[in-house]
Amino acid sequence: MEKNEMIFGIRAVIEAVQAGKEIDKILVKKELQGDLAKELFSVLRGTGIVMQKVPVERLNRITRKNHQGVIAFISSITYQSLENLIPGLYEEGKTPLLVVLDGITDVRNFGAIARTCECAGVDAIVIPQRGSVSVNADAIKTSAGALHTLPVCRERNLHEALRFLRNSGIRLVAATEKAVINYTEFSYTEPTAIILGAEDEGISTDSLKVCDDMVKIPQFGTIGSLNVSVAAGVMIYEAVRQRMN
Repeated sequence: MEKNEMIFGIRAVIEAVQAGKEIDKILVKKELQGDLAKELFSVLRGTGIVMQKVPVERLNRITRKNHQGVIAFISSITYQSLENLIPGLYEEGKTPLLVVLDGITDVRNFGAIARTCECAGVDAIVIPQRGSVSVNADAIKTSAGALHTLPVCRERNLHEALRFLRNSGIRLVAATEKAVINYTEFSYTEPTAIILGAEDEGISTDSLKVCDDMVKIPQFGTIGSLNVSVAAGVMIYEAVRQRMN
């Protein structure tokens, strides 16, 4: 991790939050106490910034400098607001195509998906704030810089975000082995969001309940699933193929 991607020290982190810096997450030493710590927790309240309490050993592994029990990781990009993005796409006369990543934590897979999305003209990637990958230098490098131009919406509640998309006229299609129909049998010509889950656990039950349709990519080998970035490429380019006809 590059030094300019993190801020350490309680006062420095407080100032970064108050200045409105885009913060991915904050690691805080367990049982952090004192007046400055109370001020930090007060400043963080209501911001939606992810805060994790961790053993001090983990902080010491990240930096040997005087972190005072607090390290904040700064995002390499500015996240977009889904509620602002969708109306704007419709106003531009577009038929939105989005990719929603539910629980994807591998930075390289995320970067590869972002690269495919940018090449294919996908309008945005949607990720949850918790339990998900964040946009760091490795992700940007793997995306070949696509994450500097492709909008990424990081939503506090993915379930509510999916409902918002659905209420905005966007069909939600989940890629899952639980589906009956193949991905080529679905029409992506309407406003569509493709939902993909982590390779080990797949799309969460809550997310699946909101989806309009479920599709599967046929597999004939013995391995349980495709790499998620490959699955994303397969589905995204089926949407591109249909929209070009």
